[in-house]
Amino acid sequence: MTADDDIEIIEKTAAYSGYFRIDRYRLRHRRFDGNWSRPVVREVFERGHAAGVLLYDPDRDTVVLIEQFRAGAMAAGRSAWMIEVVAGIIEEGETPEDVVRREAVEEAGCHITDLVPVVAYLSSPGGASESCALFCGRIDSTEVGGHYGVHDEDEDIRAFVVSADEAIAMLGDSRTANAVTIIALQWLALNRESLRRRWVRAALPERPA
Repeated sequence: MTADDDIEIIEKTAAYSGYFRIDRYRLRHRRFDGNWSRPVVREVFERGHAAGVLLYDPDRDTVVLIEQFRAGAMAAGRSAWMIEVVAGIIEEGETPEDVVRREAVEEAGCHITDLVPVVAYLSSPGGASESCALFCGRIDSTEVGGHYGVHDEDEDIRAFVVSADEAIAMLGDSRTANAVTIIALQWLALNRESLRRRWVRAALPERPA
């Protein structure tokens, strides 16, 4: 059931507004048996929509990852320093492609030369509206490494290079226990060879007839 006619929003109020926002809905929706549910109250966390990118160098078969402090991971009892792919919030007037190209420079010092869409998904639809558009970006990892981030946003980010094999092996590491990184690395494990053929072949000079 996806039609707006199957949802009745009785009331919507702002429960909190700060760096993020929480909206409170009082609503009812059509049940699978055709009847209406009783009115229910749900809070929805609003933080905008995001875009992420797995930075991959097909010539060297390497991946660029980042590591940074995450308060949410700390509060969940996990390691507060998470290994992740580059990602950022989509600002007004930006496309997801704009975001990942900008964030690749700000967070890892990388310039993307080609982008492949991976998937667009809802991060936590039970309580948040956020979606994430995920890409794989072609980069040159030759001189990548060091500390990055936007000072005014208090970012302290370490960028580093690992082999694709090592990156995929990190799927079992608790420090990569965030959805965008798990999805990106699993996608790479499934598509790595075809991706390399596509990008490496595109860089080869054409053979004379």
